[in-house]
Amino acid sequence: MTEEVTQTETKKERKMTKTTFAEVLNNSKLMVTGLQANAEAVGKRGIDAEFTAALNTTVENLEQLNSEQETLKASLKTKTAELDAKLVTLNKMYSESRKVVKLAMDQTRWLEFGISDKR
Repeated sequence: MTEEVTQTETKKERKMTKTTFAEVLNNSKLMVTGLQANAEAVGKRGIDAEFTAALNTTVENLEQLNSEQETLKASLKTKTAELDAKLVTLNKMYSESRKVVKLAMDQTRWLEFGISDKR
């Protein structure tokens, strides 16, 4: 249940903040840089080098995942175009074969070909 609450809260946070992925990523990089540059001052308040390193690793992982996702999106776009082209070809071939069956075969046999028309 806590996972559902976390996901709901995350969605609400996204809607409320309206920051883009690029903004979040850029702000996080700036935060890492700032934390590293001011390690002594923020260390007094509980943010140590380990936390800063973990934040930096998370940012780098996020960049890598985003890159992988963009690659997959491009691949999906290509596959979708291939699928659409094959579907157009299939529809043309099906239409042609349907016409031929209707002309060549008696109407009582159309069901054998998956044609349920009355005429």
